[in-house]
Formats: sequence, C-alpha cells, structure tokens
Amino acid sequence: MMTGDFQLGEPLKARRIVVAMSGGVDSSVVAGLAARTGAETIGVTLQLYDHGEAVGRAGSCCAGRDIRDARAVCDMLGIAHYVFDHESSFRETVIDDFADEYLAGRTPIPCVKCNMGPKFTDLFALARDLGADCLATGHYVQRVMGAAGPELHRAFDPARDQSYFLFATTAAQLDFLRFPLGGMPKPQVRELAAELGLGVAGKPDSQDICFVPDGDYATLVKKLRPEADLGGHIVDESGRKLGEHKGLIHFTVGQRRGLEIGGSPEPLYVLRLDPATRDVIVGPKRALAVRAARIENVNWLGGDYAGEMTVKVRSMAKPVPARFDGERLVFETPEYGVAPGQAAVLYAGDRVLGGGWIAETERAELVS
Repeated sequence: MMTGDFQLGEPLKARRIVVAMSGGVDSSVVAGLAARTGAETIGVTLQLYDHGEAVGRAGSCCAGRDIRDARAVCDMLGIAHYVFDHESSFRETVIDDFADEYLAGRTPIPCVKCNMGPKFTDLFALARDLGADCLATGHYVQRVMGAAGPELHRAFDPARDQSYFLFATTAAQLDFLRFPLGGMPKPQVRELAAELGLGVAGKPDSQDICFVPDGDYATLVKKLRPEADLGGHIVDESGRKLGEHKGLIHFTVGQRRGLEIGGSPEPLYVLRLDPATRDVIVGPKRALAVRAARIENVNWLGGDYAGEMTVKVRSMAKPVPARFDGERLVFETPEYGVAPGQAAVLYAGDRVLGGGWIAETERAELVS
C-alpha cells in the first residue's frame, strides 16, 4: 500500500506529526498513515461553528458529528486528539467576511479565507506549541522540493486538486506543512481508509461552503445582515430599468438564470452589482469579456520566476495564458465571468506561483 510521504528525516520514531482533522475521510487517512510511520501522532480539530441543523448534516466539517468522528478515529488509532474552540475567530474571519463580501457586491471564496485564517494560522500556532516537526493535512496538493526550497504544486488527481484554494499559503507555512495525499487519486484514499479500518471510509465529502445549512447561503447572509434582503432594480448598461430583484445576494457576475426579465433580442447576463444603488446591471454575453484585472493582496511563491504562466480565476476554470506585473493581470484572450472578490491563481505548469484577489476588472473592448 502507499504510505504517503511526510518528507521528514529519519528516524521517524523520533518525530512528532500533528494532523489537522476535520472528521472526514481524507484527514483521517492522513492520521492513520502518520501513525503507521512510527512517529508520535497527534490529531487536532478546530471547532469552527455550530449552526443547529448544520452540525448533524452529512457533508459538513469541523462541527458536531464531525468532531465525534475525528475523536473516534484517533481512539481507534491509539493517538491523542485535541479539540480547540475557534468559533469566534471563524465567525469574524470567515462567516462575517462572507456576508460582508456579498453586501459589497463581490463574490466571496470562504474556503480560501478559512485556510488563510483558522485552518493554517491558528493550527500552525497550536502545532508549534505541541512541539510538532510538521503539520499534516488532507488537502489534495503536492509539496515538491525545488532548488530554492519547497514549492506548492497541483495534485496528482486533477479532479481533486485544491491548489486554487491554497494560493495564500506562505513560504514559511509551506516549510512546515505536509500534504501526504497529494500524489494519490481519491479512490485509493478510500481504499486506504478501509484497509486502516477507519469507520469514516464511506463518509461523503464535505461541501464547499461547510457552514451553510442545506447550501442556502442567502438565508444565512440575511440572518447575519438583514439589510441584504433589500430589493432593487435590474437595469441595462444605459441605466434603463428592466425589472426588479429581491436582493443583491441572489446574483453573481456571469449569472443568466433567475433574472426573470424578458423582451430582449438576446440572452442577458449579470455584468456587475452596484451596492450603492442596489442595481443589478445586465447585458449581452459579449459585455462579460474581460481582458485585464487589478489584483490586490498578492501572495507570491514563485521567487524570481519570470517565464510563461497561466491563471485560474475560478476554482473549476481551466488555466489560461496570461501576463502579470505584480498588480495587473492581462489575459492572452478575453476571459468571461471574472468577478471582483474571486481569486486569481497563477501557475507555471503544475507549480503554484501565487495569487491574489480580483479588485476590479477591465472590459476587453476598453483595453488596448
């Protein structure tokens, strides 16, 4: 069987591995593989939220039943397990930010904010306090040793690759992190879970937005920010009113369905959202074409790399050729559905060069 590579020097029996455990199959397998190396293994779970029906729902993480599952895995493996309450930190850095981004007319990515905050920053401090040699997680990415130190690369299994959500990992964090599942396909991970005798072997994967009950993010945002439920106008680019809507939180850039307006000779798409006027501005698909974008809060892992690169502006998008000068991103050909609030992640082949947050975009016809 594959044992996973924790990239630690021998003897492993003298090492201490802290495993971030969410209660799912991936992190549980990491704990099992770590224990099999002979290293002292400690499982750590952050309790991040408790939203009633969410805590018992399949597909959540870091709450209720998932914490119990993580503890049961550690008991079976005979390793220590600690739970730390970071609910207030998660509320401030992830959930509140999620709601505020929607109010500002942007498209949030809470998984990145979670990795930037509670998942890595808080867990790093805990792992250091526990005297760990590394912090291992169940993320599907690869840590590859390069000439200048560890590099972040895409996972072996492209269908499971999570590098887009980890672009904000710093060089210092990457030095301490380990991703032993990055070289495996998901079916093999489930086989390992069964071979290790883990009760979570058949547990469903967690959903993208784990803290939203039933995937109804609009209801959560309205609960946190009642003003998000205020309606407004749907207008074209000239400002002509075409219809009404029930709140900006129901729309994202590039959306076509749910506009409920007719009379246009061609399909209309959401071009942008104006939180000041609460207008949803719509137009034809060609108006969605973006040739450039300004990127802020850039995390760069590429060192002095200055060669060809590609960029992803959505987690499921195909990487496309682009140029980047440290602030302005220019696509080789126009890209569609690029929205402020999303992340732009840069690659050189499979290597993650870094990325940042899309602050504003430039229409293709306005860029020379």
